[in-house]
Amino acid sequence: MRPVFSVVIPTHNRREALRGCLCALTLQELPRDAFEVIVVDDGGSEPIEDVMQGFHGQLNWRLQRQERSGPATARNLGALTARGENLAFTDDDCAPSPEWLVELQKSLAMHPGSLIGGRVVNTLAGNWCSSASQLLIDYLYASYTENGAPRFFASNNIVLSQRAFADVGGFDESFPLAAAEDRDFCARWTRDGGSMVYAPSAIVRHAHSLTIPEFARQHFRYGRGAYQFRQRIVRRGGQGPRMEPLSFYLGLLSYPFAAKSGVGAGSLRISLLFLLSQAANAAGFLREALAFPSTACGGKHQ
Repeated sequence: MRPVFSVVIPTHNRREALRGCLCALTLQELPRDAFEVIVVDDGGSEPIEDVMQGFHGQLNWRLQRQERSGPATARNLGALTARGENLAFTDDDCAPSPEWLVELQKSLAMHPGSLIGGRVVNTLAGNWCSSASQLLIDYLYASYTENGAPRFFASNNIVLSQRAFADVGGFDESFPLAAAEDRDFCARWTRDGGSMVYAPSAIVRHAHSLTIPEFARQHFRYGRGAYQFRQRIVRRGGQGPRMEPLSFYLGLLSYPFAAKSGVGAGSLRISLLFLLSQAANAAGFLREALAFPSTACGGKHQ
C-alpha cells in the first residue's frame, strides 16, 4: 500500500538531534504503515547508520547520502525516491508532536492541492538567541501575508502533494546555504497560483541552541540568502523584493513587548537581539552584493 506521507529529513553531523527527531516520529498517532521516513545525510562526517538501525521495526525508514550540497538538494533527493502521496518536510533538530501527521492530513483534506505550513515552537526557552530566532519567524508569519493568506513558510514544517512538489520544480538547488531556499520555494509556489494554508495545530518543536556569535552568523547567512533570492526573482523577470517600510522594522522591534509574544521579562533582550539580527542580515546582503554585483545566478529553476 502506498504511504500517505513521506517524511523527508536532511541532516548533517547532528546525530543526537536526529535521534530525537526519529524518536518523536515513532510516537505519531498516524499508523506506522501510513508513512515512511527518508533521512538524507548531506555529506556528514559522523556516521549515522547506527542511529538509523536503532529504529528498526519502529519506523519504515530509508537512508540516502549525498556529497555536501546543502539542504535544498538533500530535500530534493529525498523527494525523488519518496513513495508517499504527500511530502512532509522537517529538520533533524525538530521533534514533531504526536498528532503532527494527523493534523497535516486533516489540513490537506480541507485544502486539497495547497501548501500547508504548521506551527514551529522553540523548546529552548532559556536560550535567548534561540527564542529570538523563533520569535522572528513568528513575526514574519504574521507580517508576510497577502489578502489574509500567508506568503512564507519555513521548510522545517511544511507538507504538499508529491505531484505538486514536482510541478513547482522542487527546491532550487543553486542555494548552497540553509538560507532563503524556503522563501524562494514559496515565491515560486504563489507565482504559479498555489494556495498556502497555515495549520497551527500541526506542531513541531525546534531545539536549535545558539550563542550570540552563532545567532549573528545565522542572520548574516540569511542576509546572503536574501540577496541570492532577490537575484533569482530578477532573473525570472520580476522585481526583486523591496526593502520593507519603516513600520515593519518598528513593529519588529516592538513585537517582543506584545503580550502575544510570550517573552515577558526578556522583551528588551529579545528586541536587542532583533536589532543585531537586522544588522547581521544587512551585512550578509551587502557582502553578496559586493561579491556578485551583476550576478546571473545559475540554478535548476527559472
